[in-house]
Amino acid sequence: QVQLVESGGGTVHAGGSLTLSCAASGLIFKRSNMNWYRQAPGRQRELVASITSSGNINSADSVKGRFTISRDNAKNTVYLQIHSLKPEDTAVYYCNAYGPQIETSSIYSIFWGQGTQVTVSS
Repeated sequence: QVQLVESGGGTVHAGGSLTLSCAASGLIFKRSNMNWYRQAPGRQRELVASITSSGNINSADSVKGRFTISRDNAKNTVYLQIHSLKPEDTAVYYCNAYGPQIETSSIYSIFWGQGTQVTVSS
């Protein structure tokens, strides 16, 4: 069974920084594409940043230069470093994976974490 467990959220003042972590288990992590999404109250979930199994990175225009995604395959963990936080960054941040489970290595599926709240006060 695949589990994605996010951590690192919290309440910070505008201009502050946070690092979110997502630890994966049950997943062949090194073969998985990993993504961070966020969902603000009353808004649709949006893709923030992604990193492929080969290390290619993309991020939304709204966060370029402030958000950095990275991965550590030895730790089965993906990170999102967030700098210069703004009140509009307030949202629940979700970890997402597209990859194979350990038990069914040829089948790729989508998995979600439970989310971690980030609140930015002005």
